[in-house]
Amino acid sequence: QVQLQESGPGLVKPSQTLSLTCTVSGASITTNDYYWSWIRQPPGKGLEWMGAIAASGDIYYKPSLKSRTSISRDTSKNQFTLQLSSVTPEDTAVYYCARGRVVVLTRREDGYWGQGTQVTVSS
Repeated sequence: QVQLQESGPGLVKPSQTLSLTCTVSGASITTNDYYWSWIRQPPGKGLEWMGAIAASGDIYYKPSLKSRTSISRDTSKNQFTLQLSSVTPEDTAVYYCARGRVVVLTRREDGYWGQGTQVTVSS
């Protein structure tokens, strides 16, 4: 059974960079045919797919976030990471990592999800 766990600071100051790590167990992030995504849900809003890294290492970003987003991975640790720069209070959300067979993952039933981690942007 694949398990994903998000980790990182719960509070980030405006203009700083948000950094989160997803640690995966029960499966390898280099296994073919899977995409490893970052998704967020701001308070009172729906799920927003931010980007994904494929098993091949190819990386995909939501166009509107591309200039501020960086996704990478450490295959030796079976982890992948999210960095979001120049954050504002509008980036406050629960951030999820997930595995799916589609690049743009927005439905829980389409993959395995971590439990999520709350990130608040505030001074």
